[in-house]
Amino acid sequence: MPIHIILLILFAALLHASWNALLRGGGDKLWSMTIMCVAVAIVSVAGALFMDAPAPQSWPYAVLSAVLHIGYNLFLVRTYRSGDLGQTYPISRGSSPVLITLCASIFAGEVVGTEAMVGIALVSAGIISLAFKGRKLDIPGLPYALGTGCFIAAYSVTDGIGGRLSGAPMAYTAWMCALWGVLMPITYIVLRDARSLVAIRPGFITAFCGGLVSLLAYGIVIYAMTLAPMGAVSALRETSVLFAALLGYFFLGESLTARKIMACVVIAAGTIVIG
Repeated sequence: MPIHIILLILFAALLHASWNALLRGGGDKLWSMTIMCVAVAIVSVAGALFMDAPAPQSWPYAVLSAVLHIGYNLFLVRTYRSGDLGQTYPISRGSSPVLITLCASIFAGEVVGTEAMVGIALVSAGIISLAFKGRKLDIPGLPYALGTGCFIAAYSVTDGIGGRLSGAPMAYTAWMCALWGVLMPITYIVLRDARSLVAIRPGFITAFCGGLVSLLAYGIVIYAMTLAPMGAVSALRETSVLFAALLGYFFLGESLTARKIMACVVIAAGTIVIG
């Protein structure tokens, strides 16, 4: 994998951890997530109008991915209602690289080398170990965290294939995110009501900016997946847990234990092997 792709993915990992920290630290997480998606939709539509349209065969993947992203949003919001960022985030992100590698092998015909598989295994093991308290996974929202990981794997492989078929990965990203950004407010209105959605709250600017950060982060990942194996890109992206652990410690008052530090070393080793 070229060094500039590795650096791009690591930058996307930092951005991803940042917007998750914003969401975890907010009050009404469903509302914050919806405002993030509104920001994503506005910017995506504006950008898509200046790009060539993706190839027709990629559109079913864009639609499917948008729907999968809604499921991911709902599970992520539910996950953060019952656990710390430094505990639930690792489970959600750590369960996805291996799933993505398996799905990419089945549905995209990817063959991943032994060294990359070792690196992916190290990254996944390190990430998941961050979620342990002693010898237990004592997390009330564990099923939601694991469900979030499944949605991550599903939409990542969908977008990896769709981006490759599109002939224009950034345009594909823009239109997929536009669809996703439109579907999320509709979902919010169905679950609650339109009045509470349009009400301006103190965290509006923060949530809106978080949406812009999330869009940039995922656009980088889709671009990388067009140039490198999906499983390897996913594993590198999941190093965002390193940044999440630090953000949780400095800004959310969460602990940073010796176990977490050791897990970070394992993740870094896996990243080096993949690279």
